Amino acid sequence: QVQLVESGGGLVPVGGSLRLSCKFSGRTINTYTLAWFRQGPGTQREFVAGNRRSAENTYYSDSVKGRFTMSRDNAENSVYLQMNSLKPEDTAVYFCAAGSRIILSSVGRSSAYDYWGRGTQVTVSS
Repeated sequence: QVQLVESGGGLVPVGGSLRLSCKFSGRTINTYTLAWFRQGPGTQREFVAGNRRSAENTYYSDSVKGRFTMSRDNAENSVYLQMNSLKPEDTAVYFCAAGSRIILSSVGRSSAYDYWGRGTQVTVSS
């Protein structure tokens, strides 16, 4: 059974930065597609970034492209989300997700993922 635990959320001013971490356990991480999703107040869960097993296969939503960077360290069983130039609209609970059989066209689809963390709150104050 895969377990995912997020950390690193907090309160940050507009324009600030945060680095989220997600610790993966229970299986071999390098066989999984990993992703970050977020859910703001009164909104549906949305895709932020996804990584299909290698740095070359990392994808971002248009809303975070150029500001957020996702990375993974298979040796540390961890995945990270570096968030820069944060905006108030980035305020949300951020979730880490993992799936083992995700095709490219489904990387941004929450229903494609089998495992989820509990989330970490990110609040950007204006």
